[in-house]
Amino acid sequence: MGVYFLQQHARERFEQPCVNIKMRVKAMRGEFAGSTIASMLNIFKEALVNPELREELANPYSLCPTGHSFTAHQHKVRSAEYDADFEAWAAPFMMAAVNTRVVHRSNALSANAYGDSFNYDEAKLTGRGVKGWTKALGAAAGQTGLLLVTAYRPSLRALEKITPAPGGGPGPESRACGFFDLGFAGETAAGHKLFAEVTGDMDPGYGSTSKMLGQAGACMALDCAKADRPGGFWTPATMFGERLLQRLQAHAGLTFELLDRPLG
Repeated sequence: MGVYFLQQHARERFEQPCVNIKMRVKAMRGEFAGSTIASMLNIFKEALVNPELREELANPYSLCPTGHSFTAHQHKVRSAEYDADFEAWAAPFMMAAVNTRVVHRSNALSANAYGDSFNYDEAKLTGRGVKGWTKALGAAAGQTGLLLVTAYRPSLRALEKITPAPGGGPGPESRACGFFDLGFAGETAAGHKLFAEVTGDMDPGYGSTSKMLGQAGACMALDCAKADRPGGFWTPATMFGERLLQRLQAHAGLTFELLDRPLG
């Protein structure tokens, strides 16, 4: 929805969409529940024995409909990278593998509204200077280590034994103390730049997400005419668009703000 928000304003201001957008996690506080960890480990287990799944997981367009025309190479933040737009170091973001594919599906379902060569990537900001660089290197090394552990059955089974079991997760106080602050930077084919900030006031996984789901349901029940969309696998941006943006800000504790430059 942050990408959708930025693209709407890019068209309004520059009369063209952004061909490149990146999302950077500026700050975030939240906890993982046992069920989420179990789901992630199950993906790794299935990938170990299923070559087709491994190939699908490596495809940035795996959620796009059959026959899509996207062939652009998608950038992935794999190690420490300096981000000139945010003037800070960035490290890999675990949820990028999921989120980027949803954004590309939105582009495909909206008749390539972002363009055939649209690029989108995500990362987590770690700060400036040597300290930021060191933190980015550490975060990248940690994610690489996790991937290595999950690439072998014995180490994966050992990891399952020490991670929280499904059924547990952050309590009400922890969820209320959580938050997220996301920065978006976009650039059009003509070189125009635009920035946005999206914030949420609760744990991103189990506080804010719950409110988002509730408002998506309310949007479907109350705001969407039956003729708007046929049945199928839609994304929030292509199913609800501006109506969901309004609900998220009015009832779910989210903010969407357009900026002339990124806030550090």
